[in-house]
Amino acid sequence: MAKRVFFSFHYQDVIDFRANVVRNHWVSKPDRASAGFFDASIWESAKKTGDIALKRLINGAIKNTSNTCVLIGSDTFNRKWVSYEIMKSMQVGNHIFGVHINGIKGKDGKTKTKGSNPLYFLGYSFSDDGTKINLHDYINGKWIKYPDLDGYSVNKVDEKYRNKIYRLSEDYPVYDWNGDDGYKNFSKWTK
Repeated sequence: MAKRVFFSFHYQDVIDFRANVVRNHWVSKPDRASAGFFDASIWESAKKTGDIALKRLINGAIKNTSNTCVLIGSDTFNRKWVSYEIMKSMQVGNHIFGVHINGIKGKDGKTKTKGSNPLYFLGYSFSDDGTKINLHDYINGKWIKYPDLDGYSVNKVDEKYRNKIYRLSEDYPVYDWNGDDGYKNFSKWTK
């Protein structure tokens, strides 16, 4: 059965056509179900509204999805709204995975070196009493409280897991569209 996937990406990668290769690869499959997903992402052009309206738009787009695919280009790690989409996806319990797309030829016919993994720059910790997840952003070599979304309650975790920040890159897989044959394997990456 096809999953509903929210795609998180930097709009420059849409302009360069790299993001579109992944998001539209189902077109050459027999049907959308055989591609393994339905696209539930929103376009960056809609991101010209205010922060509150934009958060509502993102929250609505993530709702009723089970997967969030972060398309990793050159500057994806540095995009505020990509970070928010990842953190919100984590909060709602989506399966999150990244896909490096700089190996895909852009509209200029060239590839780029891999971009930094945005999941490396985002993290979480458990509260002192182990009943809440706190969210963190890695800025200029330091962990800070994530500014755009509050933490949330979880089932109490053992004391040994508290007072440590875990990078999302430790918990969520990252693939390479070309190197890991995304055209063939994308449906296996979703849950």
